[in-house]
Amino acid sequence: MSLKERIDQALKEAIRNKDEIAKNALRGVLTAIKNKEKELKKKLSEQDILKVLSSQVKQRRDSVEQFEKGGRDDLAQKEKAEIKILEQFLPRALDENELVQLVEQCIKEVGAKTVKDIGKVMKAIMPKVAGRADGKRVNELVRSKLTGN
Repeated sequence: MSLKERIDQALKEAIRNKDEIAKNALRGVLTAIKNKEKELKKKLSEQDILKVLSSQVKQRRDSVEQFEKGGRDDLAQKEKAEIKILEQFLPRALDENELVQLVEQCIKEVGAKTVKDIGKVMKAIMPKVAGRADGKRVNELVRSKLTGN
C-alpha cells in the first residue's frame, strides 16, 4: 500500500471514529499532496509525498512555537496532536549519532574542506535524510563540522 493510500485509509478511519484532530490533519496533508500534484502536473512519487508530509510537520512545529509565544496553549496543543498523527507516516527519525555519522560521511564523499562547501554537502545529504531529520539541524551540523567547532 502506498503512502498516499495509507494516509487516505487513516482519514477514513478518523472519520469513522469521529476524531476531529486526526481528520483535520490528514485532510490537510491530502490537500497539500493534491495541490503539489496540480502544481507539478504529475503524480507524486513516495519521496515527493514524504517531502510534502515533512513540510506539513515543519509548518505545524513553527505554528506551535508562535502559539506558545502568543500564550495560546490551546492552539499549540492542537498543533502538537496533529504533529503526532502526521509523524506516524514519516520514516523513523535519525538520532543525533546517526545524523553526525551521515554528515561526516557526506563531507568525505564530496571532499568538502571549508564553509564555502556547505552547499555541496547539503545537496548530497538532504536526499538521504528526507523526512528523517530537520534541514535546519543538518545545516548546523554541517557548518560546525566544516568550521571545526
